[in-house]
Amino acid sequence: MQASDITVWLGLDVGKESHHACALDREGTRLYDRPVKQDEAQIRALISRLREHGRVPLVVDQPNTIGSPPLAVARDMGVAVAYLPGGAMRKAAQLPPGDAKTDKRDAYVIACTALRMPDTLRDPGPDDATLASLKVLSGFDDDLARELTRHINQPRSPLPQVRPAFERALKGDRIASETALALLEHHGGPSGMRRSGPALVTQWATDKGLRGAGSLVADLFDAIGRQSVTVTGTQAVEAIIPSIARRIRQIKEERRDIGARVERLLEDRPLLAVLTSMPGIAARTGSQIPLAIAGDITRFKDAAHLAAHAGIAPVTKRSGTSIHSEHPARGGDKRLKNALWQSSFAASRRDPASRAHYQRKRAEGKRHNAAIICLARRRRDVIHAILKTGTLYQPQYKTLGTAA
Repeated sequence: MQASDITVWLGLDVGKESHHACALDREGTRLYDRPVKQDEAQIRALISRLREHGRVPLVVDQPNTIGSPPLAVARDMGVAVAYLPGGAMRKAAQLPPGDAKTDKRDAYVIACTALRMPDTLRDPGPDDATLASLKVLSGFDDDLARELTRHINQPRSPLPQVRPAFERALKGDRIASETALALLEHHGGPSGMRRSGPALVTQWATDKGLRGAGSLVADLFDAIGRQSVTVTGTQAVEAIIPSIARRIRQIKEERRDIGARVERLLEDRPLLAVLTSMPGIAARTGSQIPLAIAGDITRFKDAAHLAAHAGIAPVTKRSGTSIHSEHPARGGDKRLKNALWQSSFAASRRDPASRAHYQRKRAEGKRHNAAIICLARRRRDVIHAILKTGTLYQPQYKTLGTAA
């Protein structure tokens, strides 16, 4: 989008029922400044009216959710679209006089920023049906992940109050394992397991083909044997354990189903095959990267640009000779940042080369998170290269493994 070719800048502060539209010409004169309903006909009429003055791009503050319909209408009419990121929007809103927070003022800020500082605008990405479906599935999976964490933490609070040793036996991720969940759902808490006895519980787990059941059952019964007193409220706590375990298993199954849907959605796209060829990137994590880059790695001129977009590039502060420092970035695309961090963490545990790089950074005195970020910076060079060339990851490509 060339700013020199644009005659009118249309800013839209989007809303659920209606949007506030503000259109400015090159001199900053308001050509339009009023609400427009969340209605295709009205949006088309507004754009058509403004196009009489020349080329008109549509700029919104939210490219997703309630901002999607006006963007779809604009694209269908052949109008260029862009969005103003939240951080830039907040800073730009501080420039005009006054502290009011209204839809009218926000729409003006969007249009004025687009007119005066077009470099702040971002591309909302292509109108891609696959990416749109992927975004919906990813959002639902994020909701399920939060719900899963909440359910896993539910027994963490009451169990230490009534059965502390039993809760310690389920420490860490052990409580969310398929074996532990099956045992808790079928036998309940410590009282139910004690009534069945270790032999029957072990036999039941063996018949069900639960992995690692022997050591887990032994640890649980050892914990049960360490407590002879019954704390008030034990019966109520143990009564809810099976339902919590059942719900955790259901959520995990729903997430597996979404993961399968994502794989089917991207199975015809070489992009996923390229990404998952790299250690630490599975289908779920790999699907986040195309979403974050809008399916087009060419938007980023080099790996440093990709790192800056993700917020993993160090930020330099320099003022004369008195201030010179570098610190981790606080902004960036959270989806991409999380995907790079999580995949780097997984690679640091499973991939020998990544593990060696992580350990070198730890030996230099860096803490865990800082060492993972260093590994993510190294891996971003590889990710940018394999996506740009469409080449599967190959460890022997030394030129792609540049140290951060």
